[in-house]
This record gives sequence, C-alpha cells and structure tokens, in this order.
Amino acid sequence: MGGQVMVVVVVAAAVVMVLMSGGECRKGSGRVSFEYSAISCRAHSASITDFGGVGDGKTLNTKAFQEAVQQLSRFASDGGAQLFVPAGKWLTAAFNLTSHFTLYLHKDAVLLASQDIKSWAVVDPLPSYGHGRDAAGGRYISLIFGTNLTDVVITGENGTIDGQGGVWWQQFHKKKLKYTRPYLIEIMHSDNVQISNLTLLNSPSWNIHPVYSSNVIIQGITILAPVTSPNTDGINPDSCTNTRIEDNYIVSGDDCIAVKSGWDEYGIKYGMPTKHLIIRRLTCISPYSAAIALGSEMSGGIQDVRAQDITAVHTESAVRIKTAVGRGGYVKDIYVKGMNLHTMKWVFWMTGNYGSHADDHYDPNALPEINGINYRDVVAENVSIAARLEGITGDPFTGICIANVTIGMAKKAKKYPWSCLEVEGVSSGVVPPPCGLLADQGEEKLGMCDFPTENLAVDGIQLQKCSYRMKYNV
Repeated sequence: MGGQVMVVVVVAAAVVMVLMSGGECRKGSGRVSFEYSAISCRAHSASITDFGGVGDGKTLNTKAFQEAVQQLSRFASDGGAQLFVPAGKWLTAAFNLTSHFTLYLHKDAVLLASQDIKSWAVVDPLPSYGHGRDAAGGRYISLIFGTNLTDVVITGENGTIDGQGGVWWQQFHKKKLKYTRPYLIEIMHSDNVQISNLTLLNSPSWNIHPVYSSNVIIQGITILAPVTSPNTDGINPDSCTNTRIEDNYIVSGDDCIAVKSGWDEYGIKYGMPTKHLIIRRLTCISPYSAAIALGSEMSGGIQDVRAQDITAVHTESAVRIKTAVGRGGYVKDIYVKGMNLHTMKWVFWMTGNYGSHADDHYDPNALPEINGINYRDVVAENVSIAARLEGITGDPFTGICIANVTIGMAKKAKKYPWSCLEVEGVSSGVVPPPCGLLADQGEEKLGMCDFPTENLAVDGIQLQKCSYRMKYNV
C-alpha cells in the first residue's frame, strides 16, 4: 500500500519540461515550455529572473519576489499571471501572493527560507486563537503567505521549499523566541486554493496551513522533517470548508494531518468550523504523533471529515481526537475507511483531557461534543495498545462505530489491549474484541460505520491542463 501511494505521489508531481532551441544552459535565445494541471490557467507569464532574482543560494531575493507579485497582480482582471522559478537556490524571507496567480517551481528550484530571524515580519495572532502557539504575543509571518485571495495556485514539477528550520527549532527549545515560529505556506480568508506537486523540507513549524478558507486542494505533496523536530505538522486545515487532501507523503515530528478550528474561548467566539474535508491516499511516518489528528484546537467545530486509504508506518497513533474541558465546539460525523498500519502505540486514541489552554480565561463549562465517529476496514500489525478511548466525566463521547478491524498485537503488547472510559458506541468484527462500552453487534450490518452516500462539492473541482511558454536570452 505504501509503495502504491509513493508512486501516486511521484506521478502526480510529474510534469513535462521541454527546453527548446538548445536549452537554458546554451548561449543565444530560446523558449522554456512545460505543461501542468491547475484549477485555473494564466494568460501572462514571467520568471523571477525578470525581477532581478539570483538563484545562487546566497543572494537574498525577498524584494525580487515581492516586486514580481506586485507587478503581476496587474493582470488579475486580464487572465491572471504565473511566476516561474527556474532551477537554482533562491534565498528569500517571506513574501505575499495575489489573486488569480500561480507560483510554479522548476524541479531543480529550491526556495531557501532566510535564517535571519530579524528579517521576518511579525503579524497578529489568529483571531480564533487569540494567542501565539509558541509565545503569548504575535507570530512570524509565513514564508509564502496570502490573505483575502481568490484563485491562487502554488505548484511545480516537485520543486522544493526548504524552511531551514534548524535555527528556529534551537531557539524554540531554548525558549528564546518572542513570537510563534513561521509556517512554510499559509493562506487565509481565501477561496479556490491549490497547493500541489512540491517537496517541503524542514519547516520551522507547521508546513501547510489553510485557514478561514474554502475550496482548497492539496495534492502530490512530499513533506520531510526530522521526526524529533518540534511541531512540524504536515497539513493543518483550520476553519476551512470544502477541502481535498490527497496523494501526500509526510514524515514529520508532529501530526501528519491536524484538523483544527480555533482555541478555547477565541475559537468559540469566532465560530468557524472545519467541515466537508476529504483526506485520501496519505502515507505518514511520525513516531511521536498521529497520522490524522482532530484537535486539539477544535473550538469552532469539526464536522464531516472523510478519510480513506491511509498508510501509517512507525506512527504513534492512526487517528487521534484531542479535546478538553474548556474547548467547547464539537467533533462529529467523522468517517475513516481503509487503513493499513504498521508498528504503532495506539490505533485509536480519543483524549478528553488534553490541556494546553490559550490562557486562564477559558470557560470551564464549555464542554466539547464528540459524536458520530466511524472507523472501518482497518488492518494493523505490531501494535502496543489497540485503543485508548477516554471521554470526559459527565460528557461522554458517543456514537462511536468500529467495524471490520484486525489488529495484530506486538509481542510485548499490553495485557489489556482496549482502554475505555466515558464512551458509548457499537462494534462488529473487531479483533481483539473491544471493551464492553462498544457493544458487539454480532454480524456486521450493511453500511455499518461507512461513508455517507452523497459526494462532497470539493470532489467536483476539476483541474485544467495549463502551459507556460517564455522566451529567454542568455
């Protein structure tokens, strides 16, 4: 299964590159030409070199990227524009994107994030968080950032964005950061967003963070970070509607995909859920975290998540729900189908005592609702504990459904593979047998724990075949 997903990722990331008239390395004039798939094609094209960009790995290109986006934004109402980043190492600090715009990275292009912390602007905390994740104040702006955008594409021929996060991780561990670390890509308050066919390395913190956005497609992404790196979540859809995450390969120091919607009283007040989310064909390695996490910041609500064809290897847990008293909100109508799992501590993990509050002003009466959690068609091997399901006293997690699950326990597995407290649900065809709080239904009923039959709107978004053609002189 893992090999098949890797093949899909590679195929999804591949485009055709043709260098006409002798190629880029020869003197004279010629044309760069290639094709790719995107939600929208562009009428105008430019290269970062047209704006003074130098891909030597040493020259800081922040102004070149900022000027390129500013100049190309003039074409937003005239068919849009695409910015090509050719082969080379392009050192840059943060820059913003614009609407009706495509950023395209050549297969040998590497965006290198500046390691000069002073060169990173500071922005306010997210309103649904009210607080930085690393520190109480603001947060460093993300490397590639955009807000209030329509129709934006970040893609390539599997080009690379390297966050060079080591310096940030050191400062974090030493508790010397005044603000929250930057992400590699963050798109806010936007509609029609595509992030695809890229390799992301060593993010200072989270890798991809769409927030307060809709109609988002994230596909063909490879994310790599040391498994001990702090908070290097892979993809974090946050207060987003209609999101499709597919064909991704993630190795990280935190959750491979973390679904969020705001933190405590701030998330409750903002009231913007994540809903209608598809996750399919994910391969994850994360020894200290989950393949898919729901929360812990879920105070705006999480509803209608459909995850399918998940491979996790050396991952602490497959699916984890994280919440606590004070979170409020809800996690409901969650459907997970088809997991292939190898070596992990827990397969299923639900936690109602996950602390880490934004501040001391959270409402102790704000209890989360966890209901309608469905898992089926799971095969796991070398597992220490089948499940740890812990609701909240007086606020049990309900509507749990688990069917057709076979868990191979490790040689040194716990004597009691299931731990259940304050949960209610049903089960069928589960090995080893679950706790009594998940009542055995005997023979599996048709459609038990399965996906809803209707499709989500985001699945109807089709990609177009786009092209880039540009003359050059060398």
